[in-house]
Amino acid sequence: MSFELTILGNSSSTPTSRRHPSAQVLKINNDFILIDCGEGTQNQMLRYKISHNKIRYIFISHMHGDHFLGLPGLLCTMSVQGRIDDLDIYCPEELEFLINLQFSLSDVQLKFKVIYHKLQFDGVKEVLETRDFRVTSVPLKHRINCAGFLFVERVYGRKINKQEADPLNLTQPEFENLRNGGDYKGRDGKIIPNAKLTFDPRKSFRYAYITDTIYDEELIPHLERFDLLYHEATFAHDMVDRAKTTFHSTALQAGKLASRAKVMKLIIGHFSARYQNLDELLEETKDVFPRAEIAEEGKTFKLR
Repeated sequence: MSFELTILGNSSSTPTSRRHPSAQVLKINNDFILIDCGEGTQNQMLRYKISHNKIRYIFISHMHGDHFLGLPGLLCTMSVQGRIDDLDIYCPEELEFLINLQFSLSDVQLKFKVIYHKLQFDGVKEVLETRDFRVTSVPLKHRINCAGFLFVERVYGRKINKQEADPLNLTQPEFENLRNGGDYKGRDGKIIPNAKLTFDPRKSFRYAYITDTIYDEELIPHLERFDLLYHEATFAHDMVDRAKTTFHSTALQAGKLASRAKVMKLIIGHFSARYQNLDELLEETKDVFPRAEIAEEGKTFKLR
């Protein structure tokens, strides 16, 4: 299974001459998932050769403009380019009202159906399950309702040890029983333990998108040992009071959370426009979590 993450935007509330507001595309097998859609997202997709009409799902974390203002334009472009496939958008319920109002006032009629799925913010919720992955939302502590998203690859069944199993001439039901963890029962009544005939399935890949939030250790159990964590790092730690006031995190806090959650790798983003050079933020993060990188625009993290 392919699992790739491309960063389209890593700036916070305002863009800069070199950085764009939050947006990234996660590709899981043949499914393209847009996570947040700040201003300029469709231009970034053009720049990095990601087809607008390949997007199957969109997840919008909250109703601050730097996370959704690019969406109305993107939807219009999809329609102009001839999209007819349904599009699923997981978002706060207010977003559907806002987009419908804007399209009504400007007489926009999309050529495809948009299906809005209302996020809930009163706990951890499973919001999407496909053949290849599951998505869970987790509430974040921000000034308004905000969700993080956990993407977990689905792995099917145990692997058959052909060397041991082939001589048994398994029927299809017996084969499925072994894949599901059951023991083998021979025609003579003899039991062969599942562990002798199968191998453990490979570990599923897990990616967490944690955007606007104060430092929150309540997230740790939900992120424990994730393969990749994206965490906002709006400020350097000398502005920790400002971060607390605005319900954001510092680079040091992002590293601290990654360390305590024992994740494999961390990428930091959502940087304040005040930082022209991001090395300061990365170094601060690496002081507590060395396996950290910048969510550099245009970079694709090949996760599997």
